[in-house]
Amino acid sequence: MRLDHAGKALFAAIALLLAAPALADGGDAQRGRKLAYSCMGCHGIENYKNAYPKYSVPKLGGQSAAYIAAALAEYDAGARWHPTMKGMASTLSAQDRTDLAAWFQGPQRARSGASPVGTAPAMAAACTACHGQDGVGTVPENPTLAGQHADYLAQALNDYRLGKRQNPIMATFASQLTRDDIQALATYFSQQPGLATPKR
Repeated sequence: MRLDHAGKALFAAIALLLAAPALADGGDAQRGRKLAYSCMGCHGIENYKNAYPKYSVPKLGGQSAAYIAAALAEYDAGARWHPTMKGMASTLSAQDRTDLAAWFQGPQRARSGASPVGTAPAMAAACTACHGQDGVGTVPENPTLAGQHADYLAQALNDYRLGKRQNPIMATFASQLTRDDIQALATYFSQQPGLATPKR
């Protein structure tokens, strides 16, 4: 079977995602703190906006290290679209990604157990198996959505829907969503306690 560029990027991203727990284990958070210097120009500023298209830069404080390492690998492989992140990720080794991820996660990643805030929209039922009822990833490789910027979550879902992020599960789910569904999901998960803007 021959794969085109998109197919190769998707295959690489899935392989890296499956390997994420191993990659994130043993990360040197202190080294990651030093490496994060250039990241903090965007991710360390509360409510900082991406230039184009305009949406909030994601909060990474408390995010799962396994997920962050996998996301960086996906940017490098081309399974996620963002020119700045592609450029940054392409300069990182696997150990760099692991160390950065350990620092952003912090002493302890966001934990589940909080009572959900508000009423979950109907489409959220499909999210809970991976992202939890309260928006905290059920396993380390699944991202925490709780506390993330609503406009960032909406952008991510639209990117999956349009194929700018390549993940077969998320693409299938996002393709079924209306604009109202996306906004309702993004608003709900953003209201849950969880992620924070990291501080140096």
